[in-house]
Amino acid sequence: MDFRLFSLDEAEGTILAHSVRAAGQSFKKGRVLSADDITALNNAGLESVIAARLEADDVPEDEAAQTVADAACGEGVRRAAPFTGRCNLYADAHGVALIDHARLDQINLIDEALTIATVAPYELVEPGQMLATIKIIPFAAPHDVLTAGAEIATDDVPLVRVAPLKDKPVGLVLTRLPNTKESILDKSLETTRHRLTHLGSDLAGEIRCDHTEEAVATAVSELLNKGCHPILVFGASANVDRRDVVPAGMIRAGGKIDHFGMPVDPGNLMLLGHHGDVPLVGLPGCARSPKENGFDWVLWRLLADVPVTREDVMRMGSGGLLKEIPSRPQPRTGKGARQTADDGIPRMPRIATLVLAAGQSRRTGKINKLLAEIDGVPMAARVLKEVRASSAEPVIVVTGHEAERVNQALDGDDLTFVHNPDYADGLSTSLITGVKALPENIDGVIVCLGDMPRVKATHIDKLIAAFNPLEGRAICVPTFTGKRGNPVLWGAQFFEEMRKVAGDVGARHLIGSYSELVAEVPIEDDGVLVDVDTPEALTAMKSGR
Repeated sequence: MDFRLFSLDEAEGTILAHSVRAAGQSFKKGRVLSADDITALNNAGLESVIAARLEADDVPEDEAAQTVADAACGEGVRRAAPFTGRCNLYADAHGVALIDHARLDQINLIDEALTIATVAPYELVEPGQMLATIKIIPFAAPHDVLTAGAEIATDDVPLVRVAPLKDKPVGLVLTRLPNTKESILDKSLETTRHRLTHLGSDLAGEIRCDHTEEAVATAVSELLNKGCHPILVFGASANVDRRDVVPAGMIRAGGKIDHFGMPVDPGNLMLLGHHGDVPLVGLPGCARSPKENGFDWVLWRLLADVPVTREDVMRMGSGGLLKEIPSRPQPRTGKGARQTADDGIPRMPRIATLVLAAGQSRRTGKINKLLAEIDGVPMAARVLKEVRASSAEPVIVVTGHEAERVNQALDGDDLTFVHNPDYADGLSTSLITGVKALPENIDGVIVCLGDMPRVKATHIDKLIAAFNPLEGRAICVPTFTGKRGNPVLWGAQFFEEMRKVAGDVGARHLIGSYSELVAEVPIEDDGVLVDVDTPEALTAMKSGR
């Protein structure tokens, strides 16, 4: 292609490179200049234009774009008419986009004149959704470039295809432990049913059984006999190994395990197997949520009859950090620095802290133990110092007994104080008061006791690091040598029940009620077990014992 500044006497038949306005007339970019156009430009006082003249081997942009688009257009795809060197491909079906990433790269590496942009391979697409755009960058592309591009785009199968979703008879197994609530299973069932309905399938069978190898095997066999394809298994406890209860049950039913784990987050703990030609999938805990996770990437393919191999799963890491999830803790540039929740970028979970400092200290005698000094610092102030050093915010302090003295001892601009007038009725009243004071836009809360002065900021940050409701870690409990302690991190989903607690034991009973959502977080010292309830304990704490 000859691209340069042309004098008007040689510009007839060239393609105008830039729009020109002359004598009240507009000559737009891409216009092929006619003899009349040259006359009008001359009359307007122009002497030259920047333009392009195609040569023998050049193919005009629209023809060039259509040539490659036709070669790339496969099943479930339709081509639109080319315009200004661009030709788009659209989905004709609800299904999975099948795009050969390697061949796409090959085409884009041929020459700068030819480009193809597509949606991600295996993306779920809707009818009418754009799948690809073929764009010729200059006004024409060399014939040999197009020939090479078209050959690669065609190959054994066209470059861009859509595998339509099928109506599959899906089977679902839900296992239970002795303390598993049926409401948890009901919610998992409805989330799965909704997910499948959107994809054009429904449940052909559902079985609830004990979380044992034998029970899982029996359930899988029963669904196989019903003709279910694929079969999904929700374990009451997350799989932690390919020899765990769920995979062992699949094997006992005659199946095989193809792969455990995936480089997609959320979704790391997905299990993939098969029984003959029937896929078997052990679901990660995040599949209980309707938000997109790694299981969805596998389910889309299975419902579109696109095989999923062990290697396919292992190649899902690129783009596998899904943006809806709270991110793992990031290095902080300042107190509480985190990315925003609304920009589509992973962020740290928003965790508040409740420090309960309303008690009457009845077991320690006449003194208020929260104000007792340890190394010159009030006990509750030591707790607050560590809380402030953690990544949790905001910090809310619940006061009650001797509220004014506690406020003075704990004064700080970054603290919010709320008073519990019913403090004498037990710990639950302080918890209710604190939960009611929490801001709406938080993901969870850490409940700290004011009489545990050996709790550290690092303990709190470890709880936050473990917290991920999508992965089934909605209650995070610290442990030392296997013993559970305090503080405890509670997901926002429990706030309503926490507002209804009674007595002097707080919300500990909920840990037993939702054991499948509890994560035990090992701590390196016993600070999470040590509270100061007696004069002897206070004396020992003051002496450093």
